[in-house]
Formats: sequence, structure tokens, C-alpha cells
Amino acid sequence: IVCHECAHGWISYKLGDPTAKNAGRLTLNPLKHIDPVGMLCMVLFRVGWAKPVPINPYYYRDRKKGIIYVSIAGPAANFVLAFVSLWIEGVLVKYAPSHNASLLFQQLYYYSAVINIGLGLFNLIPIPPLDGSNILGTLCPKVGMFYRKYQYHWRWVLLICVLTGLLSKPLGILNGLLLNGMWHLIGVIL
Repeated sequence: IVCHECAHGWISYKLGDPTAKNAGRLTLNPLKHIDPVGMLCMVLFRVGWAKPVPINPYYYRDRKKGIIYVSIAGPAANFVLAFVSLWIEGVLVKYAPSHNASLLFQQLYYYSAVINIGLGLFNLIPIPPLDGSNILGTLCPKVGMFYRKYQYHWRWVLLICVLTGLLSKPLGILNGLLLNGMWHLIGVIL
């Protein structure tokens, strides 16, 4: 989650926006990104969130592209972390001696990949306040207006989707496809 939020801020900074940097949010220090309610929900319900990194799209030369790039940055960071985790696991499987410590680290990196793929995919769902809604709302201005019109209701829609498990099956299928695709690529590399 920390890398995801930091990636949003870093891309925004690279596009000319100093807001995240001035807020002290261009850091991997988890304490700077903790949302107390999000952390409590993560502990109690296994679903949580971090404080969104503040950005100001009026600094961007091309505001539309900037919003899309910044929105994609978080999920992209999750997918990169997943790939790196699977690559490390692959190296351990292929080259490390098979003992308890090695098996423990293999599991750790595997779960890191699964969680990061899940976070990346979840954040691409086009329901506000997720990144996918920023992308879709920017690409389709009418959808963006629809999102803004009902902005106070979207969190409830998302909460209902999460609590009912409505998103579990499609996200699980996509997670498996991405995980298998990354494993295949790592098998070619190693």
C-alpha cells in the first residue's frame, strides 16, 4: 500500500506537482501513509486503505494525461512489486537449498506477489474513489460527471461490493491469470 501511494506522489512530482513532496508523502515510511480508520479496518476485516497522497493536477502541462498517469502509477507499482517478488521466489526455488528458511521465504515472496496483484487489480476497478474511476472518468467526461454527481454514494457502492463478495470471483480469476502470466515470463527468464 505504501509503495502504491508513494508511486502516485512520485509520478505527480515528476509531472511538476510539488504537493506530495511538500506534504512529506514522497517516502516509503509507512507512518506517513497510515490512515487510522483504514489501518483498524485492515486489522479487523482484512480490508483497509492508506491516506491518499495529495496531488494538484493544475500543475500538469496536460491535465488529462497527468491524471491518467498518476492514477496508473499506484497499480503499476503493485504489479512491479508482484513481478519482483515472484522473480525472487523463482531464484530461491531454482538456486537455494531446500530447507525450512528457504521454503519460508519462498512463501513470503509468493504471498507478496498475490497481495500486490490483488491490490493493483482492485484499485483498477472503476468505482470511486479507486484509481480505475479516475482513469475512466478522465477518458470519458460523461462518466466523470456521473461519478461527481453521485460522489457521496460511491463509497457505499464499493463497500457493498466488497462485503457481499461481488468482486471476489472476477478479481480472483484476473489475479490467477496475471500470476500465471508472470510465472511463465519468469520461467523464460530463469
